[in-house]
Amino acid sequence: MRSNIQFFLIVIMLIGVSGCSLLEIKLESGIEPLPKEQLNMRVFSREFSNTFYTGVEHSADKIAALAPDDVAIKSHSLMWKINSEQALQRAIFQASPMAAMVDTWTLTAQMSAFFASGAGHQLFGEQQAIAVTASQRLQQEFEQTVKGFVNEVDFKQYQAFVNQYVADNPLIDITFVRRSAFRDWLDFKAINEFEAVTTFGTVPEVMSDISDRMAMISEQMPKILGWKAELYALHSTLNVEHIQVTLASISETSARFHRLMEQSPQMMQDLAVDLRRELTPLLQQLNEATDSKLVQLSAERQALESMVKNERLALEEMVARERMAAAANLDQIAQHSVEVVFAQLTATLKSLILYFVLFLLVIFFAPLGLGVWLGKRMAHKPQSPQ
Repeated sequence: MRSNIQFFLIVIMLIGVSGCSLLEIKLESGIEPLPKEQLNMRVFSREFSNTFYTGVEHSADKIAALAPDDVAIKSHSLMWKINSEQALQRAIFQASPMAAMVDTWTLTAQMSAFFASGAGHQLFGEQQAIAVTASQRLQQEFEQTVKGFVNEVDFKQYQAFVNQYVADNPLIDITFVRRSAFRDWLDFKAINEFEAVTTFGTVPEVMSDISDRMAMISEQMPKILGWKAELYALHSTLNVEHIQVTLASISETSARFHRLMEQSPQMMQDLAVDLRRELTPLLQQLNEATDSKLVQLSAERQALESMVKNERLALEEMVARERMAAAANLDQIAQHSVEVVFAQLTATLKSLILYFVLFLLVIFFAPLGLGVWLGKRMAHKPQSPQ
C-alpha cells in the first residue's frame, strides 16, 4: 500500500512538471524571436559602443591635455564626450536592432563630417586633427563591423543612404542635436513603418536587452555626471574637492546597483514589470498635463504678443503726439525769438543814430560855432588908442 502511494505521488509530480512545461511552451509560442541577423546587429552594435566610448574619451582627454590653459578647448572636449556618448546611447538602444544599426552608423558619419569639414572644423584649434582622425577611425570601424553580417549589395545600399543622409542632415553644433535616421531609411527602402518592426523578441531576449541597457547606464552615468560637473566648474566658482567627493559617492552607488542587478536577475525582471505597470499611468498623466500646459502657454504667449503689440502702438502714438507738440512749441519759440531780436535790433539802431548825430554835432558844428562866437567877440572888443 505504501509503495502504491509513493508511485501515485511520483505520477502527480511528473504530471505537474509536464503541465508547467506545457504552460511555458504555450506562453512562449505566441512570441516570435528576433531573426539571427538582427540579433547579430544588436550584439555587434553594442560591442561597438565600448570602442566608441574609448576612442572619444581618449581623444578628448588628449586634446584637453595639450591645451591645459585654454578654457574654450577644454569645454569643447568635455561637451564632445558628454553629447556624443549620450547621442550614441539614444541611437544604440532603440527597440529595433535594424534601427539601432542604421542610426549608429549615421551618427559616426555625422560626427566625422562635423569635425572634418562641417560646423565643428575649428572647435579644437591646433588639435583639430586629433578629433578628425578619431571620428574617421570610429566610422571606419563600424563600417567594418557592418560588413561582417550583411552582404555586399546591402552594404552599398546602406552606405549610399548614410552618405546622402549626412549631406542632408549635418550636425550644426557640439550639442549633437539630431533625429533618428530610421524613418528616412524606411522611406529609402520603401518600407511601411507599420511593417518595419514585427517583433521585439522573446522574453529572454527582451530581458537581455533591458539588462544591457541598465548595465551601460550604470557604467556611463557617473562619468557623464562627472564631466558635466567639471564643465560647470570651469565656468563657476564651485569647490572641485566637493564635486569629486560627490562623484565618488555616485560612482559607488552605481556600482552597488550594478552588483545587485547581476546577483538578482529575477528581482530586476519583476522590478522592470512593476515599474512599467506603475509608471505607465503616471507618464500618461504627465503627458496630459504637459499638453495642457503647452496649450495654456501658447494662449498666454499669444496674449503677451497682443499686449506687446498694443503697447508698441500706444508708444508710437505718444511719440508722434509729443513730436507734434514739440514742433508747435518750437514754432512759437522761434517766432518769439525773432520778435525779441528785431525789437532789440530796432532799439540798438535808434541808439546808434542818436550817437551818430551827437558825434556829427560835436565834430563839425561845435568848432564852427566856437569860431563864430570867438569872431563876434573879437569884433566887439574896443580898439586901443593910437
